[in-house]
Amino acid sequence: MPITSVNTVLQEQRRVENIPRVNVGNSQRKIIHCDADCFFVAVEMRDDPSLFGRPVAVGGSADRRGVISTCNYEARAYGVGSAMATATARRLCPDLIVLSGNMEKYKLAASQMRTIFCEYSTLVEPLSLDEAYIDVTGSDACHGSATLIAEEIRQRVKESVGITLSAGVAPNKFLAKIGSDWNKPNGLCVIPPARVDAFVQAMPVDRLFGVGKVTAERLHRMGIQTCGDLRAFSIFQLSERFGSFGSRLYDLSRGIDDRAVKTGRIRKSLSVEHTFPSDLSAIDSCLEQLPDLFDQLTTRLQTLNDQSKGAAYRVNKQFIKIKFNNFQSTTMECIVAGAPRIAIFRELCRESILRGDGLAVRLMGLGVRFQDPACDGAVQLSLFENAI
Repeated sequence: MPITSVNTVLQEQRRVENIPRVNVGNSQRKIIHCDADCFFVAVEMRDDPSLFGRPVAVGGSADRRGVISTCNYEARAYGVGSAMATATARRLCPDLIVLSGNMEKYKLAASQMRTIFCEYSTLVEPLSLDEAYIDVTGSDACHGSATLIAEEIRQRVKESVGITLSAGVAPNKFLAKIGSDWNKPNGLCVIPPARVDAFVQAMPVDRLFGVGKVTAERLHRMGIQTCGDLRAFSIFQLSERFGSFGSRLYDLSRGIDDRAVKTGRIRKSLSVEHTFPSDLSAIDSCLEQLPDLFDQLTTRLQTLNDQSKGAAYRVNKQFIKIKFNNFQSTTMECIVAGAPRIAIFRELCRESILRGDGLAVRLMGLGVRFQDPACDGAVQLSLFENAI
């Protein structure tokens, strides 16, 4: 029998015999997940105290088809949320204050937070500007107490950056991230190893990482509301219903997550996009927008390579995304070698728009995909060498 089959059988045997799985070497890990509360808006409120107590959001203008990037809890009380159209947000909350935002200011605040994180561990994994994992397993700070370290980080961020931070402390990344959201805003949730089983068992399956609305509805139809309910299903049954995600559900419902905190991440792609104030009904109108988007993309690519400390990202594909005025999207890509070329984007643009069968275009995006470093120089060749 193959090794993988043997391991699967053993996993199922553990479940049937109620033998708990132990994460050898990881049971004593101390992971903190820090997440700034309403980050962009928090920075704006810090700089303009008159905004406190009022519904505030950072996002695009309603008359230019903007969307909400983030909002404070006063706005959320009206049903306003991230990625919502600004026009919709204003209908829900007529008094909503929408600010255009200042990315340089947010980057500075994020850098200040990260500096504080790095004083407690060399293992810091940023997830975005406003959140990060910190592995403090070997830290001597605060007598080695992850709880005290989290409290100290939150206090220092409040004093030096001027915004609040929520944090979760747990033996793994999955539970630490759950914890940081548990007592938001400005809260702390500690899940010690001895409490993991009871905590996870009572947790709604909707909270599991990777379980979106569709998967949650499927689980609910199976009579599964909590992770305790989910544990009644074997890894075979879950894999049969959910494919490769089934084994992940099996582990998460037991609080198992072996992922390490990684200080560096390899990007797989880079893109820019723009929603037009008015629909573009002609191909020529779309092509006129390409140079600006192309300049933005190449600038971001250059910045990324400058920050990669000599390990330049190698582009192996170009792609274009088109969203039509009926909100349907299409994406086309092709294999390339070397720096992205605007001529290729022009051809992809023409072909993509033809897929819309005369529909006007409301959004266009350009992007590149990077070669996997694990390929060690191997490059997929184009079937038609001079197709474009």
